[in-house]
Amino acid sequence: MRAIVALIIMLLAAVPSLAGVTPDEILDDPALEERARSLGRELRCLVCQNQSIDDSDADLARDLRILVRERLESGDSDQQVRDYLVARYGEFVLLKPPVQASTWLLWAGPFALLLAGAVGVGTFMRRHPVGMTEPSPLSNDERARLQQLDIDKA
Repeated sequence: MRAIVALIIMLLAAVPSLAGVTPDEILDDPALEERARSLGRELRCLVCQNQSIDDSDADLARDLRILVRERLESGDSDQQVRDYLVARYGEFVLLKPPVQASTWLLWAGPFALLLAGAVGVGTFMRRHPVGMTEPSPLSNDERARLQQLDIDKA
């Protein structure tokens, strides 16, 4: 049984390697291919949206991989390829958008939420201190019960 589970896990782990760049897309020049792979890891698949075009097996991702390789073969620099794709598809095509006025909320938002949470917790703790209050005095019934317990001990 364990062998079957191990086999299933290994097969599932191999599935992501089946997606992405196919052998017919690979360039003959290893330097150009490495540049294409590097760019492919930076560009978002517009269909999958959380995968790079190198990892995606969507038809549009394949088209974008081929387009990147064609532009590199024609002599474009990496930045020219990025600029071309941004002009054509918008900044959404970049997995890591640049820090600029239109994306400041995207970059600063998590820190702002963390700060707001810390301020909220601090305010709550200040208003509701834990373990720092004086114990309330014993009622007459509680005192009588305590004296009864002391007498029973002796």
